[in-house]
Amino acid sequence: MRPGWPLVSSVLAREHVMASTFMNLSAAHREHIDREVEQWLSCMTLEEKVGQMTQFSSDRDTTGPSLKEDIEEEIKAGRVGSVFNAFDADFTRRLQQQAVEHTRLGIPLLFGYDVIHGFRTIFPIPLAQAASFDMDAIEAASRIAAAEASAAGLHWAFTPMVDITRDPRWGRVMEGAGEDTLLGCRVARAQVRGLQGSAPDEVDTVAACVKHFAGYGAAEAGRDYNTVDVSEWRLRSVYLPPFQAAIDEGCASLMTAFNSLNGVPASCNGWLLEQVLRQEWGFEGLVVTDYTAIMELVHHGVAADTRQAGQKAVLAGVDMAMQDGIFLEHLAGLVEAGTVSIERIDTAVRRILRVKAALGLLDDPYRYSDPAREQALLLAPAHRLAARELAEKACVLLRNEPCVLPFSNDIRRMAVIGPLAQDAAAMLGPWHGNGQAEDAVSLHDGLAQRLGEEVTLDYCCGVPLESDGSSADDIEAAAALARTSDVVVLALGEDNSMSGEAASRARIGLPGRQMALARAVIATGTPCAVITFSGRPLVLSDLDELPCAILHAWWPGIEAGHALARLLMGDTGPSGRLPMTFPRDEGQIPIHYNAFSTGRPLDPEEKYTSKYLDMPNTPLYPFGHGLTYGQIIYQHRALSSRCIRASESLVVSVTVANTGAHEATEVVQLYLRGPAGDMVRPVRELIDFKRITLVPGGAETVCFVIEAASLRYEDAMGNQRLDDGEYHLYVGGRSDTSDAVTFHFNKQD
Repeated sequence: MRPGWPLVSSVLAREHVMASTFMNLSAAHREHIDREVEQWLSCMTLEEKVGQMTQFSSDRDTTGPSLKEDIEEEIKAGRVGSVFNAFDADFTRRLQQQAVEHTRLGIPLLFGYDVIHGFRTIFPIPLAQAASFDMDAIEAASRIAAAEASAAGLHWAFTPMVDITRDPRWGRVMEGAGEDTLLGCRVARAQVRGLQGSAPDEVDTVAACVKHFAGYGAAEAGRDYNTVDVSEWRLRSVYLPPFQAAIDEGCASLMTAFNSLNGVPASCNGWLLEQVLRQEWGFEGLVVTDYTAIMELVHHGVAADTRQAGQKAVLAGVDMAMQDGIFLEHLAGLVEAGTVSIERIDTAVRRILRVKAALGLLDDPYRYSDPAREQALLLAPAHRLAARELAEKACVLLRNEPCVLPFSNDIRRMAVIGPLAQDAAAMLGPWHGNGQAEDAVSLHDGLAQRLGEEVTLDYCCGVPLESDGSSADDIEAAAALARTSDVVVLALGEDNSMSGEAASRARIGLPGRQMALARAVIATGTPCAVITFSGRPLVLSDLDELPCAILHAWWPGIEAGHALARLLMGDTGPSGRLPMTFPRDEGQIPIHYNAFSTGRPLDPEEKYTSKYLDMPNTPLYPFGHGLTYGQIIYQHRALSSRCIRASESLVVSVTVANTGAHEATEVVQLYLRGPAGDMVRPVRELIDFKRITLVPGGAETVCFVIEAASLRYEDAMGNQRLDDGEYHLYVGGRSDTSDAVTFHFNKQD
């Protein structure tokens, strides 16, 4: 670290949140755990210690190539400290018995799983949750996921994924919070709070694992597992703060990324894992690799063989190897050869045992494997209700021209058309844990239940989801159905296999002949609402030119059909806002709202300025965009002062009114642009937001407090900067709002 780099980024400084201790342990509890861990450690052989540093997968689920067939024999031999992809109360109890009853010391296993957006009750994908801008709802979703997962015997959730990304071609955008660092930090905190609760030994909580450290979301060309090369300034100001936010919230563990970062793979990157993570941030939790990431150091070309790969990883700061077995194969020999010290092994094992102790496993190894609690909690009605409500908050109304939505209750015939209309399984999205297709509600079924027998509901697929060889007759049948209906709901988008890990797409428009279907159906003139499903921003420029409503539903989860039916019929209104920019074309990627100013800003009349020859610079839909069924207006923007000093603060206020006939929820967004300074800054940055709900004719004055911490940033050398001069504050409903108020800052008191 250069001497100037601050221990807390400017983004986190704005949040005014104090760092928590490891897993929020009290001093007395931590002291007790440390004594207990040392007692266990003093009894262990080198081979037993290495076993604790080894994790293998069961065959219940896989996220990569399978390398171990008989995991139970390895457990009995004391060669495994953690198992992932093993769940249900009876199965985890059986595996735990192998460790507790058949090994010399009986140290319990740590069971982990990718509980990304729910365990059995599947919530909207994380990117959709971020679109809600509702941290309480996100925390509640994580709390329910933890309760269900822990009841099924799980101790450890490999979430949250906090990788900031500006490239929607990357499939794993669906797991994160999008392109903005402030939003990413707040979502990370909410998820960790929900997963870990107020105390780690509560039986309905799990240990969180923040991932993927670091820079994974900046993969070149949006291609998964690809190289990442970013400046230290960009890394620290954009990509690292959400990790620090999760750690400050007490996150128990961290997972390394697959990628190389500035030439060094993350899983052997000592600068990341020791200097930044341990020395600067004071992280005390355990570090686990991603699936077979140590073995992949050989493929990266930084290790000649798996022995050297294991050596590099453990010396860089990795505590546990996931799935490849390299620590198990080589660490004891490396210690005996003097290449790796026993002290380094002990440090890693302490961290692992500390998590097990904090979860109460060293006192009661079976406390999480409870069939009665599992039966009571999984798919509980309150859990399904929470999933439906979050799905309603996550959907983003992109367009409503002409004013198609909400549909009138007077309709008598509705056509539901499209390849995703009856696909309940797709609604779960990627990474859907133990979610089952039979538990999910499709769009068609949700509408049928909402409308009842008084409305005739007709269905036509129209075209297959991906095929480009569908006959015109299929499209004509859909168009004919539309002509005889009062309204049409058109369900388009990606299959859920098109997003997630190893699911990058070079083209992110509607697959196959879906656009041809949309043109034919909308051309009938029947009012049409298009529901788009995906795990990423889509290129919807052609669809946007047609007269229709567009409601982007992401992957809404288990209650998709019920949530969408309520939104379409106006039982509730859309309130989601885009956490990522929707480009006009793939040629604009990467694209994000908080880009830098350039020396030749856009001038349509001047050739030699920063622009494209064949399309505008602006996106189709900007970050923060989302419509409501109300009519929202902003007025009376005001500042409590036009000039402040370093020790002072000011309040920016705005009156938000709903002049429409429907209740509306608005996400009021506050953006900042700084004065001329020593470093180029973004054209604007999100510094705060608030969700408010307004009845028809209602109004509310929303206030934000601006302090000096809100104005700080790091320069290229890591020095904290606080520039004097004129600042612009933009308050509105999306990132490109143009109405600003200005104030002058002078750091001299």
